[in-house]
Amino acid sequence: MAVYTTIDDAGIFFNPKIWTGTGSSNAITGVGFQPDFSWVKQRSGTENHFLQDAVRGSTAVIQSDTTAAEQTASNGMTSFDSDGFTVGTDTGWNGNTSTYVGWNWKANGAGSSNTDGSITSTVSANTTSGVSISTYTGTGSAATIGHGLGVAPKVVMCKQLNTTQKWINYNQSIGATEYLHLNETDAAATSSTVWNDTDPTSSVFSVGTAVNCNESAGTYVAYCFAEKQGFSKFGSYTGNGNADGAFVYTGFRPAWIMIKRDDGTNSWIIYDNKRQGYNINNDELFADLTSAEITTDDRLLLLSNGFKGLASSQDINGSGSSYIYMAFAESPLVNSNGVPTNAR
Repeated sequence: MAVYTTIDDAGIFFNPKIWTGTGSSNAITGVGFQPDFSWVKQRSGTENHFLQDAVRGSTAVIQSDTTAAEQTASNGMTSFDSDGFTVGTDTGWNGNTSTYVGWNWKANGAGSSNTDGSITSTVSANTTSGVSISTYTGTGSAATIGHGLGVAPKVVMCKQLNTTQKWINYNQSIGATEYLHLNETDAAATSSTVWNDTDPTSSVFSVGTAVNCNESAGTYVAYCFAEKQGFSKFGSYTGNGNADGAFVYTGFRPAWIMIKRDDGTNSWIIYDNKRQGYNINNDELFADLTSAEITTDDRLLLLSNGFKGLASSQDINGSGSSYIYMAFAESPLVNSNGVPTNAR
């Protein structure tokens, strides 16, 4: 029997949430689950991107747009709650009348010890949705780290916590000999010291001796994502350079997409289905920039079975240019019983 999807209701594992700040303690509800990984960005202003997770704690934040070490934001996100989270008075999360978006993933709570790798990690893993959070301490020697997913992840995003350092990203489409920086626009670069020229396995991902991912006594977090049919898709495409842009099939209507040109110096562009969420007005944020939301470009269609560019710009659809993407579902094209979902 064909397997169309393993997740009929994507919203119990991933959900974007938008809100308007109040300037005082504010419970953000309606997420649909207690988040374990939340990525927050002010839409109306130039605050940083803030990433927090249940393993490190809701007040421990890192920023996708900078190299900054982990910080404690006592008035940022103050707690993960059963149907969302609570934010304090910090303008990065809750400035009065400012607008915000939070992208939320469900893993498996605060995590537990994992000894699958040569380095013991603390792992919060959801094997159904293919999302895990791993924290570990580096050794300075080539090593492996457990991720708890049971299948090989196709994306790994790693950040050193205890000092200033660039993000290191693995994507299966470019392979373990290359890497990208989430906080920069640079093209993919080659190094054997980052992922040790070794793709992840069903139990571990590998690191070399690069300080970004394995400095002796350095502390790290890694967000790992395995592909799940009908829920998530991580891949690549080639741009065609015209307004009738390249179509990318995902098998679901996307709720969230992040695109990066890997052979050129362009930003990481994020779209979702809540900030506008209707074609063609899908607004842009940039993972590597503090910029406010761009509302005038109208360059991407969210379709029932994938997405399609509407411009010839180099950051999403340059002629012959290579792109990687991450996508999570609003709803599958066909449910687990083979019935079309009539996604918008």
